[in-house]
Amino acid sequence: MRSETVVIGNKEVGIKLLLELQEILECAKIIAKVQFPGGTNPADYHFFHKGKIRKIAGDLREIAQKWGGKGLCKEKASFGVYFCAMPKTIQLKFTPAEMGDEAGVNRRFCVEAKDSSGVVVWKKKSLDARGRQPYFLVTADVYAPGEEQVIEAGFQLRDVTGSKEVHVIGAGPAGLYCALELIELGLKPVVLERGKAVKERRRDLAVMNREKVVNAESNYCFGEGGAGTYSDGKLYTRSNKRGPVQKVLQSLVDHGAPEAIKYEAHPHIGTNKLPQLVEGLRKTIEDCGGEVRFNQRVDGLTIVGGKVKSLLLNGGESLTVEAVVLATGHSARDIFEMLDRSGVAIEAKPFAIGVRLEHPQALIDQIQYKCEFRGDGLPPSSYSLVEQIQGRGVFSFCMCPGGIIAPAATAPGEVVVNGWSPSKRNGKFANSGYVVTVDDRDFSLFDKAGALRALRYQQHWEQRAFQVTGSLSAPAQRMEDFIQGKVSANLPENSYLPGLISANVGDVLSENIHRRIRESLVVLGKKMKGFRTNEAILVGVESRTSSPVRIPRLSDSLQHTSIGNLFPCGEGAGYAGGIMSAALDGMRVANAVLAVFEQVR
Repeated sequence: MRSETVVIGNKEVGIKLLLELQEILECAKIIAKVQFPGGTNPADYHFFHKGKIRKIAGDLREIAQKWGGKGLCKEKASFGVYFCAMPKTIQLKFTPAEMGDEAGVNRRFCVEAKDSSGVVVWKKKSLDARGRQPYFLVTADVYAPGEEQVIEAGFQLRDVTGSKEVHVIGAGPAGLYCALELIELGLKPVVLERGKAVKERRRDLAVMNREKVVNAESNYCFGEGGAGTYSDGKLYTRSNKRGPVQKVLQSLVDHGAPEAIKYEAHPHIGTNKLPQLVEGLRKTIEDCGGEVRFNQRVDGLTIVGGKVKSLLLNGGESLTVEAVVLATGHSARDIFEMLDRSGVAIEAKPFAIGVRLEHPQALIDQIQYKCEFRGDGLPPSSYSLVEQIQGRGVFSFCMCPGGIIAPAATAPGEVVVNGWSPSKRNGKFANSGYVVTVDDRDFSLFDKAGALRALRYQQHWEQRAFQVTGSLSAPAQRMEDFIQGKVSANLPENSYLPGLISANVGDVLSENIHRRIRESLVVLGKKMKGFRTNEAILVGVESRTSSPVRIPRLSDSLQHTSIGNLFPCGEGAGYAGGIMSAALDGMRVANAVLAVFEQVR
């Protein structure tokens, strides 16, 4: 029978139709795709798999669970219901040594499935190192030979040359993925990026590390790919509540990321591989008729009748616009200041501030794996820490095994540190942000700045760090010296290329933050033998953990609360934290733009 998509007008009609189809539904192991009204948002698609709902639409749960199995059928029925034999899903444990033989691992799955010629597709891989003997837990689907595999597709792209334009400010993860989704929806993205393309940007970073000179338009935060290009490439968001995670992962694989990111519990690409991948994303956008323009900083908005009519660029050019996606990232302070001057509503937002901790990687391996040497079968170890100290959480952030500490300042006269790891995570050091959440209780000295008070607080401590060192060199202290309150006589070998200066790190943090970090390290030293050591250092200041500003938007249309065609998006607007959540928010905003265009039409 021919196959077609069913569009159901309401839930009651859908239930009736599915009940009428029960006679054809001879197999419990089916995939059924049903589209409800409301556009092309992934939430409008409901998938039924082995009688269990992946995305539930009210009473359809009960009906799907009633479908009984009477054998297998590979025929395609009408109404967009596809019958196919489904794989056996199996979970097995493996030692680190066993994981080194991928073919052997796959044979184990085939034996378990009682199908020696089965096709094994890994779905999830995680490491459990809580006991004395670490082990890997792998979940895989085993398909019969010739059986059709369920594969998550990436973007379904088209030529959008000449289509209606949407201007996207910022070429970070949110902006790039908004652009890709707009292309899939038939709209033309025009991406405006203040910084440079990846290759030119790399030269500016070399100067920054070598000569300690910050280019305010081209640095670790600004330029092609945004902060994401040099952010380590963690892809930790797994919840489909945020959007189509697998679609994003598949698109990254399509552009050069390793297949393993689709099943690793904590997927990671690596800073050394991200630049080429980001270039590939841009090329895809351009090949489809979209535009990505570099060295295009937005300095102003012309607002008429509650809508943005044009953008004023740094070269004096004025661009007439129909819709604007504001995806500038968490460090675009001039954008926040411009919005505040223009009377566009923004809000101060809590964020976190603290230091970078750095230990020898071998020491962290010993602590986490409970052995002298981790061996070849185990990856460089990481940690995730949190302590409650005097009513506030002190926690690790963006942990980078085998990584380096990098300068993340975006203007002269400030010191900011961040961290990243290469794909192999094979460096000598492990570093992590170690921070405390700050809110309006901490911003009171900057109340006169209004909605910019959190930003001014952040800026104050970054500038204070620069005053202590006099350059892009960062203030640092050995851990035990920090706890004891004395300046270190010397500092150990470390990964921070612009260099460290021995200083009292407490001088670049408020007393509230300094005290909580110190007390939490004392607690951790009792819980993790070896963690409290003078071989570890604290480097200041880690302050760009998230945006200090939120740009308010409506919960349904995602438009700014007072500007009809302005769509705040991603981490800079306060709606994401990291590559994955920013990319997903960009895609969500793209669908919101289309919905508004359709309403107007």
